[in-house]
Amino acid sequence: MRFGLFIPQGWRHDLVGIDPADQWAAMSGLAAHADAGDWESIWVYDHFHTVPVPSEEATHEAWTLMSAFAATTSRVRLGQMCTCISYRNPAHLAKVAATIDIISGGRVEMGIGAGWYEHEWRAYGYGFPRAGERLARLDEGVQIMRQAWTTGTATLDGQHYQVDGAIVRPLPLQPGGIPIWIAGGGEKVTLKIAAKYANYTNFDGSPEGFTYKSDLLQAHCAAVGTDFDAITRSANYNTVIGATEAEVAQRLDAIQARVTPYLGEDGAESFMAEYRSGTAAGVGTPEQIARRLHGMKERGLGYAIHYFPEAAYDRSGIELFEREVMPALR
Repeated sequence: MRFGLFIPQGWRHDLVGIDPADQWAAMSGLAAHADAGDWESIWVYDHFHTVPVPSEEATHEAWTLMSAFAATTSRVRLGQMCTCISYRNPAHLAKVAATIDIISGGRVEMGIGAGWYEHEWRAYGYGFPRAGERLARLDEGVQIMRQAWTTGTATLDGQHYQVDGAIVRPLPLQPGGIPIWIAGGGEKVTLKIAAKYANYTNFDGSPEGFTYKSDLLQAHCAAVGTDFDAITRSANYNTVIGATEAEVAQRLDAIQARVTPYLGEDGAESFMAEYRSGTAAGVGTPEQIARRLHGMKERGLGYAIHYFPEAAYDRSGIELFEREVMPALR
């Protein structure tokens, strides 16, 4: 199994209490840690406002961070989970990503999706089209990027995007262009787009959900004539790890105490509900988490991307995961 690490960027209230002047040091320090270790990739979210509620707390922009990480790391691959296609013109985004691929020496991944956070859409003046239109934009946008990265130009007279000889030079360093991750598990459209274009997918990481979505993806691949086995399937895991169950509980309490001043008592409880549910695959001791991930590996999961909510404040959980979980799955 391959492993990716989310870098805290503020979106999930994971930089609160850190002065903005010091936040880049927190992010770049963790990126350097991953770069020096065994993580294959680092990831950020493509969001503008905090979640679960918009606030004035920091949310650093994804593609700016991609460029910064490209220049300050040397090995680890660089991804977004996932870029919203409608937040940037896709021809321009193809140009941005190609430039960052050059800066990084060929280490960029393109995580791309239709977008869902309505508050951001409306706040930034994008409106909020119905789901069918957002997905149609995704399909057209991916076509533009694939064409740009393989031929150096893009031309498409689409329903939502029109580009005419947009030049994207130099090409990305990676042969065939930047790998495309289609994120989302929409059964009729998103997974069909993934079947047509994706090198990687990213959807439901629960055992039942993952198997169900995988079967649908396989059916779409058969329908459009692509190789299901050539697509690496990934999932994201919110991860809180401790040497004992008591330590896990202490870590959960500390995370909840950190976000309570910003979310309120009820908001913090709701925020922590998934972690405390008892079914979260990424919460537990090393043995518990490794067992769950091994089960997912047997179902076809090839890539697990882990988000540690305490990463900006305490790396000991990440280090425990590196020592005891990652070797067990490789």
